[in-house]
Amino acid sequence: MEKAVPFSVVLTLPATGSEMNSGSVISRRATKEKLSFGSPLLFPKCSVLDPTVIQSLPNRQIVNGVVDSFVHVLEQYMTYPAGAALQDRFAEGILQTLLEVGEKVVADPKDYVAASNFMWACTMALNGLISQGVPTDWGVHGIGHELTALFGIDHARTLAIVAPRYYEHCFENKKEKLAQYAERVWGISEGNLEEKAHKAIKKTEQFFQSLGVDTKLSAYTKDYEGTAEKIANRFTERGWLGIGEHRNVTPNDVLLILKETY
Repeated sequence: MEKAVPFSVVLTLPATGSEMNSGSVISRRATKEKLSFGSPLLFPKCSVLDPTVIQSLPNRQIVNGVVDSFVHVLEQYMTYPAGAALQDRFAEGILQTLLEVGEKVVADPKDYVAASNFMWACTMALNGLISQGVPTDWGVHGIGHELTALFGIDHARTLAIVAPRYYEHCFENKKEKLAQYAERVWGISEGNLEEKAHKAIKKTEQFFQSLGVDTKLSAYTKDYEGTAEKIANRFTERGWLGIGEHRNVTPNDVLLILKETY
């Protein structure tokens, strides 16, 4: 991309951080594909964030915003220790804020304080701040996009389906950060490192479910058989042979992860 039309943003749906980032996705219904792209030219020139606008949103979309922004942070945090103490604290602070205000804003979108903190947390979750100097993953998103493309499932809900199973499958690579997340975000102090890490995955899934979000693919479609194979084949055809922070999550791993989501 060599140039782009300058634009500004009036935020109407807090979730993806588009008001302060340069990322986008394009969906093509004819081929059931959803792919991401971005460019430094695609940052808004200015953005207007008014928390009162969420009062007009369907409850489903507010829930989606909470889940989407939560997983945005996890994608940039749930990797391995990199000695980036402040970056970790930034990420953990956003996660804690979403836990504190998420249920409040879902229950009462007119709560201006909760809505303000929710909207700002969504922005900070994906504006480039917490990704500086640390490894990032984005495998959950890569897989989740395929579920939206194939079945039309809301983006945030695909993340809720994939994330718990993805972290379980990649447990050995992520257990140190999972345990840190357990301690600092969920206040889990009992158990050894592995036990804390497993509890953190469970707590995350329970949080999504507490917002009314199903975490199994079978809750959204009866036509889930063969989905794992289809998506794994797509990854292979595109040359996506290794995703994740270590680039070691193969199409076969994707297949196994998705089978666990059924």
